[in-house]
Amino acid sequence: MAEPAALSDAGAPGAGLAVSLRGVTKVYDNGVAALGPLDLDVRKGEFVSLLGPSGCGKSTALRLIAGLSAPTAGSVGVSRPAGAQGAGHSIGFVFQEPTLMPWASVRENVRLPLKLSDAPAAQAAVRVSAALTQVGLADFADAYPRELSGGMKMRVSLARALVTDPDILLMDEPFAALDEITRFRLNNDLLALWRSLRKTIIFVTHSVFESVYLSQRVIVMSARPGRIGAEFHIDAPEPRAEEFRTSAAYAGYCRQVSGALAPSYQGQSA
Repeated sequence: MAEPAALSDAGAPGAGLAVSLRGVTKVYDNGVAALGPLDLDVRKGEFVSLLGPSGCGKSTALRLIAGLSAPTAGSVGVSRPAGAQGAGHSIGFVFQEPTLMPWASVRENVRLPLKLSDAPAAQAAVRVSAALTQVGLADFADAYPRELSGGMKMRVSLARALVTDPDILLMDEPFAALDEITRFRLNNDLLALWRSLRKTIIFVTHSVFESVYLSQRVIVMSARPGRIGAEFHIDAPEPRAEEFRTSAAYAGYCRQVSGALAPSYQGQSA
C-alpha cells in the first residue's frame, strides 16, 4: 500500500487553482475502497458541487482536501496564502450537522475558531460581528442554540466557518435536513455570499436540483469507489434567482445531470 500523501505547499495546485487532486485514492483500514482514483481541479473563486449516491466518497474527498484525513495514494494540493501554516488557515468546513455548543451563545460559538488560534479579543469581536452580519444573524448574537430554528443554526455554523476568512469553503450537505422553503432561502443566501466574498466553494449534495441551481460546475460521482462519472458546466446568467429555478434551461440541466447520475444508483439497495 502506498504511503499517505501530505498536503502540497502553497501554490502547488498551479496558477488560478485552489485545489488539485491527482490520482487520489482512499482505502480504509477495514479494506473498503472509498474513493478513486480521483483527479479533480477546482479554480479559485469557483462554485463546484459533488453529487452522487451515499457512500461514493463525496464527504471523503472533502475531508482529504481539508487535511482531516490522508489519502492512501495520490496528491492533494491546496493553495494557501504565503506564510500560512497548514490547510486550516485557508479552509472553512461546514458539516451536515451544525455541531454547536448548546451552553454557549451564538457569538461564542462563532468565536470558537478565533479563540483556538489565540486571536486578540478586540480583533475577534470585530470578525465575529462581521461574520454574523454576513449570514443575517447580527440580531441573534446573544441567543442560544436552543432558541434557534434549524436554518438559523446552520447560519451560525456557516458564520463560524467564515469568521477566519478562509479562501476555500467546504460544505458537506449543510441543508439536507432542512425543509424545502428554508433550503431554497439558504441556497439564495449562499449564492449572494459567494458573489460578494468570491470564496472557492466545494459543496456536497444528494440533490440534483440544488447542485444545478448553485453551481458553476457539477461533478457527478460514480458508486464506491468514487470516481468522476460526468461533469456539467452550468452556463446560466448571473445573478441567479427564482427566474432561473423555474426556467426551461434549469429543467434541461436537471434532466442531463439526473441522466448521468442514474447509473450510479443501479444495483444499490435503498
